Formats: sequence, C-alpha cells, structure tokens
Amino acid sequence: MAHAMIPAPAFLSNPERFMAFSRWAAPMFGVIAAALALAGLYLGFAAPEDYQQGDTVRIMFIHVPAAWMSLFVYACLGTASFLSLVFRHALADAAAQAAAPLGAAFTALALVTGSLWGRPMWGAWWVWDARMTSVLVLFLFYVAYMALRAALDDEAKAARAGAILALVGVVNLPIVKFSVDWWNSLHQGASVFRADGPTVADVFLYPLLLMGLAYMSAFGSLWLVRIRGEVWRRRAEALALRAARA
Repeated sequence: MAHAMIPAPAFLSNPERFMAFSRWAAPMFGVIAAALALAGLYLGFAAPEDYQQGDTVRIMFIHVPAAWMSLFVYACLGTASFLSLVFRHALADAAAQAAAPLGAAFTALALVTGSLWGRPMWGAWWVWDARMTSVLVLFLFYVAYMALRAALDDEAKAARAGAILALVGVVNLPIVKFSVDWWNSLHQGASVFRADGPTVADVFLYPLLLMGLAYMSAFGSLWLVRIRGEVWRRRAEALALRAARA
C-alpha cells in the first residue's frame, strides 16, 4: 500500500527522525515555557493597576494568550489534517489528533477567563457577543473532532472523517479573528498586532508578550509529548495485531 501513497515531505515521512528530535525538544520547550511564564507573571503582577479596570486587568495575562492559542492550535490542527488527508501519512494524523485536546483546553481557558473578566467590566458573566459566540463555536469544533475520532473504531475512517471536520472548522478562524470588526461587539479591536503598532502601554505589553511566548512554548512541549505518545500507541497496537495474526 505504501507505494500507492503520494510521497510525503521528509519531516512527515520519517517518524524516527521526529522521535529523535522530540526526545530533546519537548523538555527544552517545557523549560523555556516555565521561565517565560515566571517572568511574565512577575512583570504582570508588578504592573500598576489600570485606571479603568483596576486589578482585574491582570486577567489579561492569562486570557489573551489563551485566546491567541485557541486560534493558533486550530490552525495547526487544520494544517495537520490537510496533510494527513493529502499525503495519508500517520504522523500528520497523529499530530492532528494530539493537538485537539490541547486546543480545547486553551479555548476553554479563554472562555472561562473571559467570563471572569467580563463580569466586573460588563456586568454579566456571558453575553452573546460576536467574539464570544464564535470562540464558543471554535470550542465545539474541538469537542466534535475529538468525539468523532472516539466514535469510530476504524483508524483510517476516523482519520479521514476527523480531517474533513477539522478543515470545515477552519472557516471559523477568520470569523473569530475579524468578528469585532464585522459586527458590533463589546470586545475591543486588535490592540497588539496592528499595522500601526500596539496601543497597549509597555508596562502591560511586555508581560503580555512574555506570557504569549510561554503559552506557545508550553504548547510546543505538550504537543510533541502527545504526538510521541500517539506514535507509541499505534506502534503497540500494530505489534499486538501482528502477534495475533501470527
């Protein structure tokens, strides 16, 4: 069957190379994440109160990076699903499957902390704001992907069905990103990644960026660990099946 597959890029077609790389990269990213998070939290709690939001502004250092990661991880999930669908390579599918729970966790964190931040600012735990609603839909796509994969016993069918669902969900990413521009929203527009530069004061911007990098590094570490675990699981199942047939 292997000769009939479309040739995959080298980094997808060599699991041994990936396993060798991830063996040292995963702990390295974990250490980097811990160091960045400590620095970001220290600077964040050392920052003065906001003149409007007071101490509640500090939720920003947890909420905003989680919101960034909810989109980034789904982009990774979509890319891995596309490569799995096109090249039919197990490592790409393992990467997609490993990313989904992490993305769901980041998205749930963004929703919960957003609710905690919104209560004192807006006077409500939840409003059907365009940004909040589209992020909730994003979370449901993560959950639906994981539920679909778990519901199908056939690994190949589960991979194909999950990849198609993940690619459908990619349509929601620009909706989440531009929802504050397309519809009336309680959320403010982009204040960090802007063509004319950030509008956030440096005393808040630097710890926010450090926390964003910490989240990114933590995801990198956990993603590699989860992919490694998925590779080992599939190898064990293949060996068990081979032994049963012998």
